[in-house]
Amino acid sequence: AKRKHASHKMDAIRWYFQEQLPNYLRSIPLPKTVADFATLTREQWLQILPLLLFLLVLLWMLLSPIFSSLCKRKEKRPKHVVNKRVKKDEEKVVDTVDIESIGDEKAFCRCWKSKKFPYCDGSHNHHNQNNDDNVGPLVIKSEKKRERKK
Repeated sequence: AKRKHASHKMDAIRWYFQEQLPNYLRSIPLPKTVADFATLTREQWLQILPLLLFLLVLLWMLLSPIFSSLCKRKEKRPKHVVNKRVKKDEEKVVDTVDIESIGDEKAFCRCWKSKKFPYCDGSHNHHNQNNDDNVGPLVIKSEKKRERKK
């Protein structure tokens, strides 16, 4: 049954390409020269229009990938941006922290989501849950704190 159904489909396709399409193309009043396009009647234009639209779409499909790759402008920012909120008006985010002001221990943000940037506020926990990620802070400890723990 499947083979018979497929055969019917192929018969319809064969009929279209061997009979219907050639008949349609023969019936189109194609001018012999470019100047003859100006002499076509409204009805003749309506007969030609589907073919012209098909050819334009086909041409566009063939040429658009070529032109888009040639004309592609480099974007200043990539589409995937890690920093979505911290100091966006600056060219580069640079923070300086005096080692003396750190105290015994300080956690620094590495997920770019902290509201206390450059310090960690735990925003990475929410990010990790939502994105199946494992980012965490950079923790800096003083030698004194390590010695006290021993």
